[in-house]
Amino acid sequence: MKSFMKKYSLYFAWLISLVATSGSLFFSDVLDYTPCTLCWWQRIFMFPLVIVLGIAAYRDDRRIVPYVLPLSVLGTGVAFYQYLLQKIPPLTQVSACEAGIPCDKEYINLFGFITFPFLSMIAFILIFVCLWVARKTAE
Repeated sequence: MKSFMKKYSLYFAWLISLVATSGSLFFSDVLDYTPCTLCWWQRIFMFPLVIVLGIAAYRDDRRIVPYVLPLSVLGTGVAFYQYLLQKIPPLTQVSACEAGIPCDKEYINLFGFITFPFLSMIAFILIFVCLWVARKTAE
């Protein structure tokens, strides 16, 4: 199982980024959920991963890992911050989102904790783990 994960870690990272990007575009373009400022920042960190990780996975080029690992870390940070804004109401007073769609708006709330920033954060963390495994095999 360990060698399987090492061999296909870039493919898994690419697949996760593809699903996350597709889901994001589906909710905004098909269901007309307008993304807030922090959602746009998460997209800025996620969307390039689809292309870059797709090419790297196709070529089995693990040298890309140091360049894309920071995108997953920064994306996790933005998603975590937005999740905190949604779940801790006093934080909205110091929010970066003052115009347009509020960043604490919850379009979905499954089981009381699954929101869009939560899903984004999980995707970024999974991509980070896959990239970490790919980095370990590159050494």
